[in-house]
Amino acid sequence: MDTPDPEAMAKTSSETGAAIEVCQLTMKYGSNLIQQDLTFKVHKGDVFVIMGGSGCGKSTLLKHMIGLYQPAAGTIAYEGLDYFSATEQQQLEMRKRWGVTYQSGALFSAMTLAENVGFPLTQYTRMKPAEIVDLVGYKLALVGLAGYENYFPSQISGGMAKRAGLARAMALDPDVLFFDEPSAGLDPLSARRLDDLILRLSQSLGVTIVIVTHELESIFAIGSNGVFLDAQTKTQLDTGAPSHMLKHSSQPLVREFLSRGRSLQRASGESLQPTYGERGR
Repeated sequence: MDTPDPEAMAKTSSETGAAIEVCQLTMKYGSNLIQQDLTFKVHKGDVFVIMGGSGCGKSTLLKHMIGLYQPAAGTIAYEGLDYFSATEQQQLEMRKRWGVTYQSGALFSAMTLAENVGFPLTQYTRMKPAEIVDLVGYKLALVGLAGYENYFPSQISGGMAKRAGLARAMALDPDVLFFDEPSAGLDPLSARRLDDLILRLSQSLGVTIVIVTHELESIFAIGSNGVFLDAQTKTQLDTGAPSHMLKHSSQPLVREFLSRGRSLQRASGESLQPTYGERGR
């Protein structure tokens, strides 16, 4: 198999409909190798799931994709432009088109929800205060928090805080939304509601979503594409729609991970089926 050429991949990204192209990416902490030879595409409109067992480097990959960590090798291109080869101004323009949410919501505790969501607007736009108030109200309504504008983070639940964090991530109408374990710490019902919200936003707004999660129900409920990282071989084992990997992956570890906790019905020879909401192209 020929080794992919990072420059060629970057040049053709706009032609293939890819929002993000990762090519031959190697990630290290000092001399400690985390992952190597990662190559995959995130297409426009995807809900792209970064999956794998504990300690495989899922969150580290996300941090590389949003520019927090410099790759040891390889490229991460956004619509044809490698982020780490871009100028500072180009990088800034890229970041303005991203929204990032964190496990805890990462809200500013001394600010109201309205102030939290409005913060990016005051920093990066010239909108008038009245316009910001209107837009903040709209973003909070999108995530089911209309009427909570004057609440502080300490006055709302964990699930509401995650939704407020999502509203803030959407403040600048990003092309790509990044999620790091959005369901962490939530009860099953709240986690399901958050999945439904993410999927609804993806479908209605056409936003490309990259999400780190190990929750199987979330993977199958919202994932249309993804990559599976392995901690032992320190590289990707498979890429594609989770539902397709479940049934057709050539890697036993991938199939085992994706079928964990479910009725496999191997004896009868029936196809493996996700528990609910299977997506995939």
